Amino acid sequence: MNPPLVSSNVAAARIAIIGAGLGGLTLARVLHINGFRSTIYEAEPSPDARSQGGLLDIHEYNGQAGLKAAGLYDRFLDLVLPGEDAKRVVDRHATILFDQPASAAPTRPEVDRGALRRMLIDSLPADTIRWGHKLTRVSRLQEGNHEIAFKNGVTERTALLIGADGAWSRVRPLVSAAKPAYTGTTFMETSHPSGSTVSTAIETGTLMAVEPGKGILAHRYADGTVRVYVALQKPEDWFDTIDFAKRSSSLARLAHEFEGWAAELRALILNSETDLVIRPIHALPPHHHWARTETEGVTLVGDAAHLMSPFAGEGANLAIQDGAALGLALCEHRDNIEKALEAYENALFSRSAAFADRTARNHERFFGEHAPQSVVELFAAH
Repeated sequence: MNPPLVSSNVAAARIAIIGAGLGGLTLARVLHINGFRSTIYEAEPSPDARSQGGLLDIHEYNGQAGLKAAGLYDRFLDLVLPGEDAKRVVDRHATILFDQPASAAPTRPEVDRGALRRMLIDSLPADTIRWGHKLTRVSRLQEGNHEIAFKNGVTERTALLIGADGAWSRVRPLVSAAKPAYTGTTFMETSHPSGSTVSTAIETGTLMAVEPGKGILAHRYADGTVRVYVALQKPEDWFDTIDFAKRSSSLARLAHEFEGWAAELRALILNSETDLVIRPIHALPPHHHWARTETEGVTLVGDAAHLMSPFAGEGANLAIQDGAALGLALCEHRDNIEKALEAYENALFSRSAAFADRTARNHERFFGEHAPQSVVELFAAH
């Protein structure tokens, strides 16, 4: 039997989470272990519909804390990949400027994003996630309730709506007019399969070769696979001039941007064996927030709330922390949803603003006028 639609009580409310990313899954898990039911609506047709990306370093103070709140810390430790946190910074000539070996007991252990997401999915009752539900419309009803409609024709009503639907959230416009803006940097991702002789520049862990306006970033996994990110600071329409469907010519065009760089660095581009995936980097305003008034029954977690560039490694960690924090706030204020949302957002805004500021500074360190020395100083400080 479905709970009633209209309710300020968490246990009696229909709770809809849009998006089965790390934030939405952590929220559902915290609610579940505390006896509350929620439903996640996910646009993808299945858990394995697409690759979930590379490695994540999960931090003690937010990501790991969120997993502890979800009762999943021990399972998380089983996913940790030893030896993946080594870091090397080089200049355009492949001269090593900073070389940090893997830590025996890292405070920011690396895990595979897909494995972490699967762990969260498997921790929930099987009927929690409704796959193949792409949100197309949200309508505000009376008393803080909402009607949500999906591309597959399904329509639902909910008393508590959480947007965990990422950068281009369809829930965000209910609480904020802010939209992500292009940061000026685009990543182009490619990879080399295990066993390929790709480059002598990278041994284990992460390689960072940067200078003002551009960079080649790569990570060698324990299985030998190498993932490469070619970073360029260019207007978005510049990338429209490249025919990425033609792999060899597009790789040559990108390699031309690194003319004069060491051959072993350019080889990371030219010897690629997979098509390029284009990833323009967007961000919300660093101090993005919204007023609790006229947003009754709605809030956001993860990138929907505070999209930022990846240069502090905090996006996934914050999403996990957001999900856990919102779940705990709803448990603490179980008789008053609005009080729970207010408590959650008061902490969310200050927390995310601090990390967004740090991310913006790090972005400048990677591609500003003092790179690569500024990147060396960044990692030496840690």
